[in-house]
Amino acid sequence: MSATKKFTPEIDVKLYKEFVSVAKRNGQSQRYVLEQALTFYLRNVVPSQRLVRPEVMNAFEQSVAKNRDLLERLAK
Repeated sequence: MSATKKFTPEIDVKLYKEFVSVAKRNGQSQRYVLEQALTFYLRNVVPSQRLVRPEVMNAFEQSVAKNRDLLERLAK
């Protein structure tokens, strides 16, 4: 069994409720869901962020936020 570390993050209430709901719906512990999410983020998201310069990523994120409605309509 691996060592564990207890921590108590504060997160958005809606996000927390969704997190608890997913764990319950899938019959999984909240710890398991959180560890899977962290593992995915650290192994997949973080490395991909290094591929693009931060200023380019910021411009992309601003563009997505500005055009969210259009992008959602196009996705349909």
